Amino acid sequence: MNVMETIVNEIEAVLRHLDTDRVNDIALRLVQAPRIFVVGEGRSGLMGRAFAMRLMHLGATSFVVGETITPAIQADDVLVAISGSGKTEQVVRVSEKAKSAGAMVVGVSTNALSDLAAVADTLLLIPAATKYRAAGEQESVQPLGSLFDQCVHVALDAISLRYAAANREDNGSAFVRHSNME
Repeated sequence: MNVMETIVNEIEAVLRHLDTDRVNDIALRLVQAPRIFVVGEGRSGLMGRAFAMRLMHLGATSFVVGETITPAIQADDVLVAISGSGKTEQVVRVSEKAKSAGAMVVGVSTNALSDLAAVADTLLLIPAATKYRAAGEQESVQPLGSLFDQCVHVALDAISLRYAAANREDNGSAFVRHSNME
């Protein structure tokens, strides 16, 4: 078994089922948002952090929930909440608080019937394997939620590309915002 080929094939099988209209719609909603907040726990949180960073490079005002410099969310802001199962307590709780503050909630999950999906204004459904191996998820030889995390990263990068195009951002303009203190 070629492990690299297996991983790529698994990712491709999941991404074939991604709703590209939903990806485009989410990108346009983010373009209209004054500020974008991202929340997730564990590896989903790491994917969210990468997304918030890329949005910052593309000119967005973006924050990661839980950081000391994250301000209060307000009406018209957008929260992108990532949870494979859709039932991660912290992610659902933050989503509920954001919604009560008048912000829009974009859920990213494998579970359209989850608590996160119920709170979300829109859901990006990623039918990849999670650590729970629920029915309907794409099977995977990888441990835990690796396939979900990989697909989330690619899907959020696709949203970033649509966001960049809508704002006429490119590698050059993003590079200007890249850290220069390395």
